[in-house]
Amino acid sequence: MTYQKGNALLILVIFLCITIFLTSGIYLLVSADKSHPLSNPLVKIISPNLLPASSAKPTTKSPPQISLDRIFTYTDPGKISKNDLDQYTIIATGDVIPARSVNSKVVRLDNFKYPFEKTADFLKSADAVFINLESPLIPNCPLTDEGMIFCGDLRNIEGLKFAGVTVASIANNHAGNHGSDGVNYTTALLEKNRIQVTGNGNPAVLTIRDKKFGFLGYNDIGHQEPGISWAKEETIQKEIQTLRPQVDFLIVTFHWGIEYTPVPNQRQRDLAHLAIDSGADLIIGNHPHWVQGVEKYQDKFITYAHGNFVFDQEWSQKTREGVLGKYTFNKNSLEDVKFYPVIIENYAQPRFATKAEAIRILDEMKQSTLSIQKKP
Repeated sequence: MTYQKGNALLILVIFLCITIFLTSGIYLLVSADKSHPLSNPLVKIISPNLLPASSAKPTTKSPPQISLDRIFTYTDPGKISKNDLDQYTIIATGDVIPARSVNSKVVRLDNFKYPFEKTADFLKSADAVFINLESPLIPNCPLTDEGMIFCGDLRNIEGLKFAGVTVASIANNHAGNHGSDGVNYTTALLEKNRIQVTGNGNPAVLTIRDKKFGFLGYNDIGHQEPGISWAKEETIQKEIQTLRPQVDFLIVTFHWGIEYTPVPNQRQRDLAHLAIDSGADLIIGNHPHWVQGVEKYQDKFITYAHGNFVFDQEWSQKTREGVLGKYTFNKNSLEDVKFYPVIIENYAQPRFATKAEAIRILDEMKQSTLSIQKKP
């Protein structure tokens, strides 16, 4: 009897071992085959280490829409964030005129970096800096604090390099003040110092990582001059269409409008729309010496005037003001625009506006934009 009970106990132990072994095998098979009917939450809870990896696709964050409220919201220029590698930033300034009192001041100080000392770090945080250079740089430029025939000392190139200037347009009504020689001196000096030039009948093409940016400039003020691109509709259309297939993004700058006015005129709008219809991605405007508003046309962006940046017009508050436009592109299009107001001091040196000053300037720019929207 004892012998039979011992055998029965042994058989029970063997049976339990076999049952545990078979159950473990079934579990492993079920874990490998998610379609098996026994693949249920209970099994997964028993052995969480065998959970399959999530099959959910990661969500990609859509870029913020370019809206009026976003554009004209104050942003602290001291908080410079690093760009992603798939973002490309261009900073465009107001008029840069290293002539007259600006030139006199930097020569007397023997400091040609002076105009940019308070903004250079911000400028150089971008991939490229685009300026409207409204003065030729020539040998033996006479010192003066008055007059309308502009020139600057050749050493002003030190300031442009210090500020990280990448592309300069000379399509304006003062770059030709010293004739073809002045234009040629200026162009050669810029190119020697690795600053690309447009507005002289040639495009500038800048490679930023894996993208090519094309720049064209046109003058619509005064009269045609040798070596300066004139804003003739047929020329604009032809040159944009020629450059368009060679670049990923095409930026066109115009020297246009009426001085000391807050709202662009119809001629400015017509030229901007023509350039976009011809293939431009972004329009950068200057000359009025006041900040003007912006417009979106055919899903492209236009800034009609950035005001002044390096200039000696200290006779009014508005001519001492300007904005730095920061234009951020992604792989496919312009995705963000921000404006950083500046105030010019000492006839030569812009500083960033205080928060209160900046909010006022941005609000005036917004009101100009709303006025543009009301026009057909």
